[in-house]
Amino acid sequence: MHWEKKGLIFNPEGLGGWRDNTFITPTPCLLTPEVIRVFGGFRDKEGISRIGYIDLKAENPKEIISISSKPVLDIGKEGMFDDNGVILGSVIKNGEELWMYYVGFQLVKKVKFLAFSGLAISSDNGESFRRISDTPVLDRYADEHYIRAIHTVIKEKDRFRIWYSAGNRWEIINAIPYPQYKIMYTESADGINMPVGKGINCVDVVNDEYRIGRPTVFIENGLHKMFYTKDTLSKIYSAGYAESKDGLIWERKEDLFHLPLSETGWDSQTICYPVPLKTNYGHYLFYSGNNMGQSGVGYAQLSLQNR
Repeated sequence: MHWEKKGLIFNPEGLGGWRDNTFITPTPCLLTPEVIRVFGGFRDKEGISRIGYIDLKAENPKEIISISSKPVLDIGKEGMFDDNGVILGSVIKNGEELWMYYVGFQLVKKVKFLAFSGLAISSDNGESFRRISDTPVLDRYADEHYIRAIHTVIKEKDRFRIWYSAGNRWEIINAIPYPQYKIMYTESADGINMPVGKGINCVDVVNDEYRIGRPTVFIENGLHKMFYTKDTLSKIYSAGYAESKDGLIWERKEDLFHLPLSETGWDSQTICYPVPLKTNYGHYLFYSGNNMGQSGVGYAQLSLQNR
């Protein structure tokens, strides 16, 4: 898959308040055939993320229609699993509602943080979301102690298929603890009540990698495809690609994903969290740039030879 870079769309730097900096884990959906809404995490000066959006013209995603003036999902109540930040997640259409699976962060004393998954529902086409509960829908479990972060949900007739990141250890690099995690799979009958137990291991780290996550799964011509983001002990944070016939057994095919770093600018150091979206005007790929999206969000378009 050859992608043609189209450049930076948006960087919130300078807006101040809850939108002070960063656009992390961009998650696009079509509000109408003409309007793309990209949900993402905006950080305040303390680094705490809240979820908002940018609306873009589908014909030209560089053209911003509007930017959310308030969070569509704010941080949780004090003491809850999401009281120190929320990021995407997965946004799916379920009947007349939008369901947003999100990752909530909580600071604790003896490890860097905890990250578990919640669900919030919108009845106003994504202008606001209400939590179904102050507690996680995917909480800790044996061997998945510190992180269980849902990043893709696909609704089928009789089930909700779920790919998530799970972590139970920390890697110390230059005296800084970084979370270790890998990509897992589970499923739910109703998308709310999750099965008790450990998920199925889908994609694990290799070589000098210590974490691989943010799985974005989509299906084309019966083939399951996945973008993900990985990190190495030498701190090379980058995106990758895998394929699967059933969504459970995956083969990494990173040589098929062509989206190199730019020589200079907003995505010259990092390309991460890629998510595709098909529109009437083209097949787009939205992604975050340097420093996990501190430099903003941009997009690429599938080249003509791949359409």
